[in-house]
Amino acid sequence: MKDRIRFFLNRIGERLWVKPLLICLLSILAAFTARMADRISVLHAVPGITSESLETLLGIITASMLGVAVFAVGSMVAAYSSASSTATPRSFNLVIADDVSQNALSTFIGAFIFSTVGLIAVMNGYYGKAGRLILFLITIAVFALVILNFIRWIDRIARLGRLRHTIEKVETVTQDALQRRKSKPRWGAKQASGQPDGRPIYSDAIGYVQRIDTARLQSAAERFDLDQITAAVLPGTFVGPDQPLVYVSSQKTLPDKEIDPKTFTGAFLIRKNRTFDEDPRFGLLVLSEIASRALSQAVNDPGTAVDIINTLVRLFTLWSKTEVDQDQQEIKYDRVALPEINLNEMFADAFSAISRDGAGLIEVAARLQKAFNSLGSLDDEQMKSASRKQAGIALRYAEKALQLEEEINTVRSISQMKDAPGRESP
Repeated sequence: MKDRIRFFLNRIGERLWVKPLLICLLSILAAFTARMADRISVLHAVPGITSESLETLLGIITASMLGVAVFAVGSMVAAYSSASSTATPRSFNLVIADDVSQNALSTFIGAFIFSTVGLIAVMNGYYGKAGRLILFLITIAVFALVILNFIRWIDRIARLGRLRHTIEKVETVTQDALQRRKSKPRWGAKQASGQPDGRPIYSDAIGYVQRIDTARLQSAAERFDLDQITAAVLPGTFVGPDQPLVYVSSQKTLPDKEIDPKTFTGAFLIRKNRTFDEDPRFGLLVLSEIASRALSQAVNDPGTAVDIINTLVRLFTLWSKTEVDQDQQEIKYDRVALPEINLNEMFADAFSAISRDGAGLIEVAARLQKAFNSLGSLDDEQMKSASRKQAGIALRYAEKALQLEEEINTVRSISQMKDAPGRESP
């Protein structure tokens, strides 16, 4: 349930209109709440605030906030466009979900709505003496909130959409996804081993798997008295008409009419796009795309590619050092089996494109080999194997792309694959 709520809130956070709408409703509520103060007799002795002063103050806020909100939207759209063009379009949802920018825009629009409603109410004599005082205090608080958010937003908008900021956002969400997956590798289900057995169940939906509801699969297995449901896909997998979602197996023979495919396929959320939440490979792939764009002839920015390689080393080191949550080792869903994420495939997502596109640049090729050496030194046999495999691929790319024998020898001298069987010495 916790993961489901988190996933839902993250999707809500990617909608730019949600926070402004909520703040608008709160602003209208605050304007009418001030009227309740007139019903409290003890507040009748408070200092009086003239309607003219309130009208002037609210009029200033009303006139200025609409222009500020329009300016904010324009600046944010420019930042979103910059993020998509300088980094990768796959980073758009991360940039648009920026809390500081959304809070600033919500504050500006909310202040405009509050001041407009309050101004109309004051001009029509809606408030008494106590109500005007409370409205005045709320207005001062709103004005202070606008100033604080504007200052914070100015600092953020200078960075929003910049390449370094986008890389940091992608690294953060990928780090969170990696830690969640490593600590809860199968979400309480059993580990699937080998080729799954049983009857395949297909889905009519075509797209990427965003999340899997293991509890729902367990309920389906109990409902049909199945021995096991084995998931054939993980979040991030693209499924089509030929891709089974699950395999169901039972000791007794079940007629096709007794098996409702929607009971099983409903446990898989399939949409057009991938998300970062439960798909750490997507984050690695997005970082790789940013590096590949930087290595293109149009951009020619190998320094960014080197930064991405360093980021990937941090992420894989984190993966290796994150321990499995012992509470999650307990099998809660004994009739559901899920495959574990493949480390070799994660390495391929992260490094294959960089190895190919940066092979002709000595600084990138050498940094890649140093990165693989670093990851191969970790006390993790799977990490050692994956790093050696990718080091060999990167070295072969470099040997074909580099022009000078001195550069080739430099990369060979760094590579952990220089002494691999069957490889000629430089």
